[in-house]
Amino acid sequence: MNTFATNLLKFRNKLKNFNKAEQNVLAFSDNIPPVWTPRAYKNLANEGYKKNVIAYRAINLISKGLASVPLKLFNLETELNNNEHVIANLLAHPNSSQTRAEFFETITGHLLMSGNAYVYLHYESNEFPLAIYTLRPDRVKVKADKSGKITGYDYGQNEYIPCREEKTGKKQILHLKFFNPLDDFYGLSPIEAAAIAIDQYNAVSSHNLSLLQNGGRPSGCLILKNKEFMTEQQKQTLRTSIKKSYEGALNAGKTMVLEGDFEWKEMGLSPKDLDFVTGKTFSAREISQAFGVPPMLVGVPGDSTFSNYREARYHLWEDTILPLLDYILGQLNGTLIDTENPDGLAINYNEDEIYALSLKRDGVWKRISEAEFLTINEKRQALGFVPIEGGDEIRRDK
Repeated sequence: MNTFATNLLKFRNKLKNFNKAEQNVLAFSDNIPPVWTPRAYKNLANEGYKKNVIAYRAINLISKGLASVPLKLFNLETELNNNEHVIANLLAHPNSSQTRAEFFETITGHLLMSGNAYVYLHYESNEFPLAIYTLRPDRVKVKADKSGKITGYDYGQNEYIPCREEKTGKKQILHLKFFNPLDDFYGLSPIEAAAIAIDQYNAVSSHNLSLLQNGGRPSGCLILKNKEFMTEQQKQTLRTSIKKSYEGALNAGKTMVLEGDFEWKEMGLSPKDLDFVTGKTFSAREISQAFGVPPMLVGVPGDSTFSNYREARYHLWEDTILPLLDYILGQLNGTLIDTENPDGLAINYNEDEIYALSLKRDGVWKRISEAEFLTINEKRQALGFVPIEGGDEIRRDK
């Protein structure tokens, strides 16, 4: 095992996440502009994945769905025995710490949260890699020369990985990325495109929690009506007394009793005035749209785009999961398999094995079965079945 692969395994075993992501702050003052989540991987992952239920659900729907697809090795569109080729075994066991499903779920998650996914290919003088590892995007930095050509990648603090392995000349890093109109080296993630909607959704959730802990009352102030002025010590004593006796969920509903001529002046708007429910639903819809997930599937109420859950799930697969899977497999095929490829080897999948696409299959079967201009054998051939004797006649049911 080469030096980097050895260090990578040690690094993964010993590394502890000690960097805390910066907290998001959203200002509502007329004079202070809103402060959005900084566009960094850790911040986006913290605010968009760990703290936002809509983005969390959308990312898991896509990544777990994609990882569940059975992958096969095909030779000129003919499925090979998965135990007869090293690529098939590599797909089943990418490395010592990840299963096939975990490997593809990690790649998909990195793409959706970072816009980039990195795969390290470990060779030992072989035609095909012995193992493939996923690398966390925030630890990888692209290195390029003056002409803009990528020469290698920095990993962590002390590791440099050249584009090509010295002994075999094979590609060592597979960099998958989404389109980014403003960057030549790094992709743009859906979570970054939805960052403002995520900040709005999180701000509403935080405000609602704070309001609930405050007994459901908006912020305000106590005004002393008489002309006497309170000292700073008296003000602090009053604040402490109110906080201790009336703040918090356990003190909700208590009647406030104070000495003196005080008047309560409401300073903040109520959730009804702010129309939080509508705003939160709108933000949730924007987030799900950024990921290409029908809002119905992430629990957004009032969505009537699809007639039922099954139809929405079908469109998630047809419009989002399968195109992303095709992109990932295209990149893997171009890297793992020799470009000359005289045997026509390719990693692919069979749509008939994907249950979510049954809506499409049902429609195809119905149209073919009702086609009166086709013979039985033509219908069987269209559906992938062998012909039968006496099936070359056109039959019309009366």
